[in-house]
Amino acid sequence: MKKLLSILTAAVLTLGAGAALADAKNKVVIQVSSADEVTQKIALNNANNLKKGLGDDVDVEIVAYGPGLSLLTVGGKQSERVPNLAMQGIAFSACGNTMKGITKKTGKTPELVEGVKVVPGGVMRIMQLQQQGYAYIRP
Repeated sequence: MKKLLSILTAAVLTLGAGAALADAKNKVVIQVSSADEVTQKIALNNANNLKKGLGDDVDVEIVAYGPGLSLLTVGGKQSERVPNLAMQGIAFSACGNTMKGITKKTGKTPELVEGVKVVPGGVMRIMQLQQQGYAYIRP
């Protein structure tokens, strides 16, 4: 009887874990730390393709820092795509440390495109998202 109870308990736990995994939402963080136009385009394409393929079953966040901040600033070669992707549910985070560094160096705060939020630190944001179960992608 104990053996049967153990088997049934294991089966219920296994089925419950499988159901939880089936209900789990996909989560992806994409790092952009390069000013390279091709790299930035790939990051945006990856995010767009994930949203197209999985729809509401995926949370996508692009985190830009260092030279990659150009992706999120007015005048950046790929930045014109950001507001439209943000409206589709892709989150964009700009590194506050990078913004402070640029402001200190140039005397001007970078102008971000619509749909971008500022986080204290880009690397810290990526770390936090990974701790929340986000898959890490770096194009």
